[in-house]
Amino acid sequence: MRELLNRLRDWLRRDRLDAELNEELRFHHARLEGDARAAGASVDEARHAAHRRLGSPTRAREEARDRWSLPWLEHVFQDIRYALRGLRKSPGFTATVLVTLALGIGANAAMFGIIDRLMFRPFPYLRDPARVHRVYFQTTERGRDVTMGSGEEYARYLDIKNGTSSFSQYAGFSTRPLAVGTGDAARERQVAVVSATFFDFFDARPALGRFFTAAEDSTPRGADVAVVSYEYWQRELGGRSDILGTTLQVNNVTSVIIGVAPRGFVGINDDRPPDVFFPITTYAGAQPDVETATTYFTRYNWGWMAVLVRRKPGVSIETASADLSNAHLRSWNAERALEPRVPSAAIAHPRAVAGPIKQAAGPNPGLDARTVRWVTGVALIVLLIACANVANLFLARALRRRRETAVRLALGVSRGRLIAQCLTESILLALMGCVAAVGLAQWGGTALERLFVPDGAPLHLLTDWRTIGVASALALLGGVVTGLAPAILSARSDLAASLKAGAREGTYHRSRVRAALLVVQGALSVLLLVGAGLFVRSLEQVRAMRLGYDVEHVLLAERNLRSMKMSDSGQVALGKRLLETAQAIPGVEHAAWVSSIPFWSTSSTDLFVAGIDSVRRLGRFTYQTATPDYFQTMGTRIVRGRAYTEADRAGTPLVAVVSEAMARALWPGKEAIGQCMRIRQASGKLNPDTLPCTTVVGIAEDAAQNSLIDDLRLRYYLPSDQFRPVNGFALILRMRSDPALIAESVRKALQREMPGQTYVTVRPMRELVDQERRSWRLGATMFVAFGVLALLVAAVGLYGVIAYNVAQRMQELGVRIALGAQSGDVVRLVVLQALRFGLAGVAVGGALALAAGRWIQPLLFHEKANDPVVFGGVTALLLLVALAASAAPALRASRADPNLALRGD
Repeated sequence: MRELLNRLRDWLRRDRLDAELNEELRFHHARLEGDARAAGASVDEARHAAHRRLGSPTRAREEARDRWSLPWLEHVFQDIRYALRGLRKSPGFTATVLVTLALGIGANAAMFGIIDRLMFRPFPYLRDPARVHRVYFQTTERGRDVTMGSGEEYARYLDIKNGTSSFSQYAGFSTRPLAVGTGDAARERQVAVVSATFFDFFDARPALGRFFTAAEDSTPRGADVAVVSYEYWQRELGGRSDILGTTLQVNNVTSVIIGVAPRGFVGINDDRPPDVFFPITTYAGAQPDVETATTYFTRYNWGWMAVLVRRKPGVSIETASADLSNAHLRSWNAERALEPRVPSAAIAHPRAVAGPIKQAAGPNPGLDARTVRWVTGVALIVLLIACANVANLFLARALRRRRETAVRLALGVSRGRLIAQCLTESILLALMGCVAAVGLAQWGGTALERLFVPDGAPLHLLTDWRTIGVASALALLGGVVTGLAPAILSARSDLAASLKAGAREGTYHRSRVRAALLVVQGALSVLLLVGAGLFVRSLEQVRAMRLGYDVEHVLLAERNLRSMKMSDSGQVALGKRLLETAQAIPGVEHAAWVSSIPFWSTSSTDLFVAGIDSVRRLGRFTYQTATPDYFQTMGTRIVRGRAYTEADRAGTPLVAVVSEAMARALWPGKEAIGQCMRIRQASGKLNPDTLPCTTVVGIAEDAAQNSLIDDLRLRYYLPSDQFRPVNGFALILRMRSDPALIAESVRKALQREMPGQTYVTVRPMRELVDQERRSWRLGATMFVAFGVLALLVAAVGLYGVIAYNVAQRMQELGVRIALGAQSGDVVRLVVLQALRFGLAGVAVGGALALAAGRWIQPLLFHEKANDPVVFGGVTALLLLVALAASAAPALRASRADPNLALRGD
């Protein structure tokens, strides 16, 4: 190593050492010549004597230079200079390769920046992230495994904390939008509701003040304190140093600011960085519902948080997961002792796993995460197509330079050196393309971010060394892959045949490698285009699916009481005032006061039906309490019977409307109208026999509540006057025009009815539905974008191959025309060659798409992965592209001059 370092140091100062060597040689030559003159020799005799004694200066220089040089490094620089000269002479070739590689590498760099954020990148300040895990709780419901990385009870967190020994740290956390501020300045912000132990997972010191302590995070209710993020402090609080001790209204708690988190600290929510960190027991203990606020740490009736753990050194993930599963089993049995309706452990199979912190990388990831993984694979396919295209260009260039290569081999250049020169050229081009790719990735990453992480901090790929490192690695790999085949072809060329080629250097040479690369490009393009077609069809199916309501003209207004203490009767009266105000707003057709919102909130309670021992085993039955205009407002159709009306009020016989799916599940083969259900209306000791009978008076169409897929739609509707009237918390309004245009005026009108610090938030309901459609929209958008890009690159590659082949065959084609071939025959010859390539690509790509169908099928919605319409459309599209790519070369071929061909012979 020391010898290598010394050589490297001498190589860096080789010019100075060379000058010193020349000066020393001149000095020794002068001394020897002077000694000879002193002995009586003439000038010429003295010069020759000095030459004889000193030896060859050239040999001395070479020996000395070998000592301070690195021959392989010299060769690299020579190859780079040679490559740059060659690229300058071929600007068209250089530009085509750079653009192709920039598109392929840039697409992958942008996607890596996204998937790295969603799945792999450690959170800022997190200490020893390899030993930190999110706890995933798993159960079996109706024969399916269900995994939950959040939505657990605080009591469950305590059971895990007290019942395991494999972990050194535990924390509970949840991130949710809460109102922060007072008056007109109140806005919904991301608030991280965390236990005091949460901060112990990070090497983060507050920029100001301190974090809250365990004493301030104790049951039943923690202290009214808060820590604000550095960004919120700068943006909203002016970066003042005197904010410690001031108050900040967080939801319904007036909190004292005790600290400012360090710059860039986001906890574990980098997709939507929190503005405030709040004690978890303060949030839970301040819930408006007294029962929830006083029993959340002893009962299992409120699932809303997640659990973070750190493994002890030496404890494997398998051992930790087994420890968690045992604790979860004991916790499940403790819950069942309090709530007998909970399925037994033998049926539910409760277990737990220590998994990745980021849910997108965890067990059983959601549809969005699986779509992201597929899109990342699509980006890699685009890179493969780009590399195949570039390799084809290099092969064509190598074939054109066969005679030049043969001359260099004849002059003594080794085949190994020739391969090194080819690889140097391809790697140099790839690295140049990488520079353009990172810039392209930053531009394209902004658009991708809006699709994948719409609320996250902006991507800065130009300064992200992880992304730059991946892009550089891909560039190096692409350079080696694209340059290896041409390098081997050049090194293995027949020296004698190439030198004898002479004027026939341009003769057509068939290349199986080039043909194979072209087929690979076409096949991979077919694979991407089939995926694009399937996702587009899925998106069409999602948009066309009847949800059980029509939200295009529906506006959602949520009431938030914050710290206002209001009796049940006061809340009911406020709801009626808001409903009356909404009904009087111009442009409002219908309005209803409701207790739950699709894809946002869900309500369920104990339900009993005669003849069924456990209704819960049939699925989860959810309910909606609403005022009579609910069905007109939502656009939900009553298929049989009637909807409840104003006449169904408190004191009258209890009635309900059930969904078609619920009617089939509870009364198969029977008429559901007139059937009796017994519904638990209040907390306390349960005796089903004493519950009043609720009569089914109508059957409503099935309506999606929690998911567009895997939703049994077991739903029933109750008049709010008869069942828990205080449960209402939101208004739904059907508008005559676009809800987004009138949302602010509706908010202002409703806000005038809100007392004190309470407030109303308003937004179009279609935003909730669009969020559920997001994964299919994302898949369709990205597959189409990358599919079109791949098709464009493949078309350019096909055009290049056909055009090159035509250029090489001009003499042959001229001879054919001279022998009587018509222009149409020549055009047909060229076009059929392109169609053969296209058909081969369709055949191979179609087979790959069919094989991949079983993996992509779960991502589709009511669409078969082997849809013949999609496959047929892609086949036709690729063949049309092949025809278009061959049009110009075919026209050029038809104009071949037979005179030139004959004179050439």
